[in-house]
Amino acid sequence: MTKSAKKQRLSVYLDPAVMRRLTEHAARRDHSRSLVAEAAIESFLSPDAAERQEAAVTKRLDQLDRRMARMERDVGISVEMLAVFVRFWVATTPALPEPAAQAAHAKAGERYDQFVTALGRRLAKGPKLRQEIAEDVSDSHTGMGLARDE
Repeated sequence: MTKSAKKQRLSVYLDPAVMRRLTEHAARRDHSRSLVAEAAIESFLSPDAAERQEAAVTKRLDQLDRRMARMERDVGISVEMLAVFVRFWVATTPALPEPAAQAAHAKAGERYDQFVTALGRRLAKGPKLRQEIAEDVSDSHTGMGLARDE
C-alpha cells in the first residue's frame, strides 16, 4: 500500500488473551495496536513468509546434519582406535607367570590412574585426536577416512 492511499477500517473480534498480548506487545514497542495488527496480518499473508520459515528450518537441519556427521566420524575414529589398540596389545603382550602377574596387577592400578590423568589433561586443552586425522583421507575398508595398519 502506498502512503497516499487511505487506510481502510477493519473491525475484528479477538479472544481476550490474544487482545491482551496484542496490547502488551504494542505498549512494549511503543506502537499502536492497529500498527502491530497490520504488520502481523501482512506477515501472515506474505507469500515469502512460508519460504523464509522453510529456509530457517532447512538451515537448522543442515547444521544438525553436519554435527551428526562429525559425531559419527568421531565415534568411528574411537571404535577403530580401540580395535587397533586391542589387536596390538593382544598380539604383543605375553602372559606372565603368577608371581609376576600379581606384581603387574598392582602396578596396573597406578598406571591406569596416570592414564586417566593424562587423558583428562588432553581433553581439557587438546589437541583432539579427531583434529589430528585428516577429513579427506579416504579408506575404502572403513569409509571413515582412517588408515588401518593390519
